[in-house]
Parts: sequence; structure tokens; C-alpha cells
Amino acid sequence: MKQEYLLPVSILVAGVLIAGSVLYSTGLKNQPVQNDKLAAISEAAGQELDLTKDDVVLGELTAPVTLVEYSDFQCPFCGRFFSQSEPQIREDYVKAGKVKFVYRHFAFLGPESAAAANAAECAKDEGKFWLYHDEIFKEEILDGQEYNGNLNRTTFLKLADKIGLNKNDFASCLDSNKYAKKVENDYNVAQQAGVQATPTVFVNGRKLEGALPYNQFKAAIEQELAK
Repeated sequence: MKQEYLLPVSILVAGVLIAGSVLYSTGLKNQPVQNDKLAAISEAAGQELDLTKDDVVLGELTAPVTLVEYSDFQCPFCGRFFSQSEPQIREDYVKAGKVKFVYRHFAFLGPESAAAANAAECAKDEGKFWLYHDEIFKEEILDGQEYNGNLNRTTFLKLADKIGLNKNDFASCLDSNKYAKKVENDYNVAQQAGVQATPTVFVNGRKLEGALPYNQFKAAIEQELAK
């Protein structure tokens, strides 16, 4: 089962990029995390945990390792990470309750990237961020090209219909560019943390850059679990 949780408070620690929680499966509504539970998690993790009210992550809230990915839906290397390493991370560690996974936007490849990020955030309104995230990447991997206009309103609406989003609500959110500021903020925070390429992944604050083989992510995760 997967639920998408929106964390209700903001704890911002400059340069540290780790976040919140979601149970693994397919698209139940977002559920709030209570402030006392959030505080306990923050205290246990110390400066290694940066929780924000906007994060939607995949995994058990109490998972000992937090993985934060900064990514661009239009980036071919991000697509490679999504198709090659991420499925194994989800299967081996997220489902096992060992890793919680958060996706944040580093939409630097132009208007299509920003529009795709906004669309994914709109899906979050209905508790289906991760389903939509997956569908955008699948669409882009099939296309395999940047800057060719395929990440457009027609595509976004098609994907929304595919996963059962409310057509009118999603279109309204999409057309208003509701999450432009959130997408921009993700980008700015990432820059402050030294993100210069996509995908950039933080494993309990440890930075791994690029579409690395699964074994390199596995090694980083295992090192954290062993602490």
C-alpha cells in the first residue's frame, strides 16, 4: 500500500536535503503527519533531516535512511536513473522500510521541465504524485529527446486521465501554474546545497551525482544502515 503524506510544518536546514514519508503502493489520498511525530523524527535525525510541508515521499516515515533526489523530468540521465537504479532501490529498501525517498525538482532544462514539474505537483493535490511522476518519466523515456515539445498540456492531461485524476481540477491547477513558486524554490534550495547536475541524490546527506549504477547507491545506503 502507498499513501502520500504532506508534511504540515517546515524545518529548513540550509544545505541538508532530506525529507518526510509515504507508504508504498498506488495512490491513496495524502495524509498529514502530526507535529509531535515530526518533531520526534527531526530530533532523532538531528541536522541530517530537512522536513518541509511540501515534500511527498515514498517509504515508511521511520525508515532510518532518507534518500532525496533532485531531478528534471526532461533529463535523459534522470530517466536512466528512474528506469535502472530507482526500481531496485524501491524494491530492496523502500518496500522493506529501510529507506524513505523524496523527489524534488531541479527543473533547469527550460519551460517544458518547469511545466512537467508543475503538473506532477498538481497530481499531488489528489494524492497521486508518485504515480504521475512515474508516468511522466515513462513518457519521456519513450521519446528520448529533450526540447522537442512533447511535455505539453495535451500530454499532461493524457497522463492525468490515465491515472484517474479529476480532469477539471487538474486542468485548473495546470493552467494556473499553481506550483511555479514551489518548483522555483526547489531549484534555489538545491543550488544552495551545491546541486549542479541531474540527477543528484543525497543519502542521509551524502551526495551522489549522476545516473550511477545501482550498486553505488546500494553501497551508500548500506553504509548508513550500518551506523
